[in-house]
Amino acid sequence: MGGEDKESGEFASPPCSLHELDPAFAGTAPRQPEDIAAWRKAERERLIDERLAIPARERLAMSERIAAHLEAAIGDPAGLVISAYWPFRGEPELKPLLGKLARQGARTALPVVEAKAQPLVFRLWQSGDRIERGIWNIPIPADGAEVMPDVVIAPVVGFDPQCYRLGYGGGFFDRTLAAMQPHRARLFGVGYAMQAMPTIHPQPHDIAMDCVATESGVLAP
Repeated sequence: MGGEDKESGEFASPPCSLHELDPAFAGTAPRQPEDIAAWRKAERERLIDERLAIPARERLAMSERIAAHLEAAIGDPAGLVISAYWPFRGEPELKPLLGKLARQGARTALPVVEAKAQPLVFRLWQSGDRIERGIWNIPIPADGAEVMPDVVIAPVVGFDPQCYRLGYGGGFFDRTLAAMQPHRARLFGVGYAMQAMPTIHPQPHDIAMDCVATESGVLAP
């Protein structure tokens, strides 16, 4: 995974443009929770728009490189329960990776939103299993048993050098990871290198990923 300085350097923007990515570099960093929430909302919209602007063919090629980095970082998957996600709004496509991990002996799963302000649950799923439409019309396993994953792969909207994850704002993953204790899953964030941020201004409820995989490599804090 490499050292912090090496990996951070790979994702950093040129110093002259850092102020464009984060108001901290212009002396206007948000300080109050309500200011941070508004700042995150604006950054979230910007990053999603930029992600969707990547041509579909290019996103697919980037997804294949991300999957290769993830596979190496996970190691031998035999016997593990590995949860990923169904791609949404330009997120990296990892269903082929789930199929490969299943053929190597993993049990694969997808997260399911059962209710707002509640932790996610994880249900077994692999290619060919029946799906149904869940909240936000995202496909979820229709029949899979509920499981506790050993590896959680979570998409990011943005991420910082300490592997804090900017998500969609619902708090589902942070709430879920907090509820999973003392069971300790390995946490992998995934996204594109262009989603790197100097900081997400982490708050007490934010939980850092163990690492973040992009098409450029794997970043560990």
